[in-house]
Amino acid sequence: MKIISTNIAKPTTIVWNNKEVTTGIYKKPTDKPIYLTKNDVVNDEVSDRLHHGGFYKACYLFSAEQYPYWKNLYPNLDWSWGMFGENLTISNFDETKVYLGDIYKVGEALVQISQHREPCYKFGYKFGTQKVLKQFIEHGFGGTYISIIEEGYVNIGDTFTLIKRPENSLTVNQLFHLFYAKNKDQNLLKTASNSQAIPQKKRLFFKKYITED
Repeated sequence: MKIISTNIAKPTTIVWNNKEVTTGIYKKPTDKPIYLTKNDVVNDEVSDRLHHGGFYKACYLFSAEQYPYWKNLYPNLDWSWGMFGENLTISNFDETKVYLGDIYKVGEALVQISQHREPCYKFGYKFGTQKVLKQFIEHGFGGTYISIIEEGYVNIGDTFTLIKRPENSLTVNQLFHLFYAKNKDQNLLKTASNSQAIPQKKRLFFKKYITED
């Protein structure tokens, strides 16, 4: 896994339901290192602190290998890295082989794989249709948020070195599917509900779907 683009956003105003809304989803590549803090990325716009930023959503990663799929669906968009609102565009990021709770060294930072992405209307606005939300969920590769254990600069070319992996966990791909699945796997629910890598609110969400034997 290697960083191929570092992306940050300036505040952008859109009109949604006749109201002006500020968003940080319009991220653009930067040719400079970016600094990961425990709550966000320095100089990156985080407009909605209720749903973005914070320890469990300090930084968002998305796979470069997923771009061709979406470019094929939306060829007329103005494509560049950061299109999905990610701070870091990553090559060789296989979501079926990266696990919730994994700890990686990347650049100066120490990071942990945390919670899944829940696409919102701003993502649909950027793509020109709210239908993309359902397509994103059904495609099943939503990237991942990371928590920052040790703050520091990261830059293009930095690679992710696995430091520690939980003994009992689920992959980024499994976590994303588990959240949206109508019929949720009981074993995965138990694993997710006990993971300290995701916030307590999410652990309780998964726990409520566990059925007693």
